[in-house]
Amino acid sequence: MSVRTQGNSAPEDRIDDLPDPVELAARRSGGRGAVDVRTLTRVLFERLAELPPGAPERTRVRAALIEINIPLVRYAATRFRSRSEPMEDIVQVGTIGLINAIDRFDPTRGVQFPTYALPTILGEIKRYFRDNVRTMHVPRRLQELWVQVSGAMEELTVTHGRAPKVPEIAANLRIPEEDVRACLDAGRAYNAASLEAAQEHEGGLALLDRLGYEDSALTDVEHRDMVRHLLVQLPERERRIIMLRFFANLTQSQISTELGMSQMHVSRLLSRILTRLRTGNSWEE
Repeated sequence: MSVRTQGNSAPEDRIDDLPDPVELAARRSGGRGAVDVRTLTRVLFERLAELPPGAPERTRVRAALIEINIPLVRYAATRFRSRSEPMEDIVQVGTIGLINAIDRFDPTRGVQFPTYALPTILGEIKRYFRDNVRTMHVPRRLQELWVQVSGAMEELTVTHGRAPKVPEIAANLRIPEEDVRACLDAGRAYNAASLEAAQEHEGGLALLDRLGYEDSALTDVEHRDMVRHLLVQLPERERRIIMLRFFANLTQSQISTELGMSQMHVSRLLSRILTRLRTGNSWEE
């Protein structure tokens, strides 16, 4: 903003000329050299409330609030260290939650900022895992229960000095063992393994090598279905001849006796029927 009086001009205010928020907090806290994060956060929020919307200093104060509260984000991110996602990616997502918490926080309510911000940060991280990371759908109930199971596993590991068993986790959370097993399976549903990737615990074999063999009978299924479709189009007598020859395994002589016709006639009919079945043409008398 420029102010001109009788030909003299004051230099235009610049953001670099504004007081540093950390120094401001130190002065307001009595000039102590070291200012704890809670005090600094409170002072910065007070300063933020004093500034009008659009003021250049708001950007600096807001940036300072984000910077000094990043350790809170890292603390929240450690709850998800068992996931396969890089920790820095989780911190970045949690920082979005921190920014949202800063923009929504009302200091006049008498709540400490970390108490208000932590659920928002955790919620943003959980939403990230729910919507962007999983490679298969997991029911929301199991997603929420997995957080409790994961926390209980960490607590019991410290208590017993070993990985806890399913009954121990279930007893700690007072839930059925079946729910614990379902949560453990859901917790592994974040990344799909390649069928061609070698498995160290399987002697270097890929998953594809352990899925079984190619069943040649699968092709016969299609053939039988096609033959069934063609048989129903045959007249009753011709269909009976086919059934007696190929399903009852009767000879042409036995079929001729069964139907009261000559063996030569049965042979001609069979040849005609098989030609029609091979070409897939409809039956014509």
